[in-house]
Amino acid sequence: MESLIFPIIMLAVTLIGGGILLLFLKNGKGSRETETESAALKTAQHFINVKDIQDKYLYTRDGMIFVYLRIHSISIDLYSNSEKNVLIKTLTAELSNIQYPFKFMALSRPVDISPLITEMGEMLKYAEEKRKELLRQEILQMGGFALSGEIVERQFYIALWEKQEEGCERDLLKRASLLCEKFSTGGIMCDILTEKEIVRLLNLVNNPSYTHLEDTEITASIPIVKEVV
Repeated sequence: MESLIFPIIMLAVTLIGGGILLLFLKNGKGSRETETESAALKTAQHFINVKDIQDKYLYTRDGMIFVYLRIHSISIDLYSNSEKNVLIKTLTAELSNIQYPFKFMALSRPVDISPLITEMGEMLKYAEEKRKELLRQEILQMGGFALSGEIVERQFYIALWEKQEEGCERDLLKRASLLCEKFSTGGIMCDILTEKEIVRLLNLVNNPSYTHLEDTEITASIPIVKEVV
């Protein structure tokens, strides 16, 4: 009987030891996966460098505050030469006294043509047979453009920033408002982005699913502003 007790004890010890080892390896693997996920998340957060977004302000992790302005585009092709001259002189005079740094961004974004497709769908209900066929073809073509993202528009933004200190939000917002007034004097609409609009701008810059790749050739050149004759 005693000869059977020893093998049973050895078997029990082996099973317990194996279970402890398996549990240790499993916990070690889980902790390594958690550390890897945390490192990936930390890397993404530091890449974007965004700490918080409140109202019209973006706070970064390195202690800066940003305010963003959107400049609405205009078509100068519809202007006469004299109107172009007036616009150039007005903007030059208004912006010549700016003594602080700013960043100008020109981004491409797919145009939302869903309202146009909806409107053509409503027209389809009351159109004649021939017009219905034309409308169906147009809707299919527009739907293809919407899915491919081939129809894009240029959007223009200006970023202003300041070191985070007490009361700097008020000074930065005042500076942004004055810059908006300068563009408005030249007949160009300009507004300050709010919280949701700042998030959309960040997605447009940092999120690959929002980015539109432009097939353009870039050449090094020095831009020269010429007066329109």
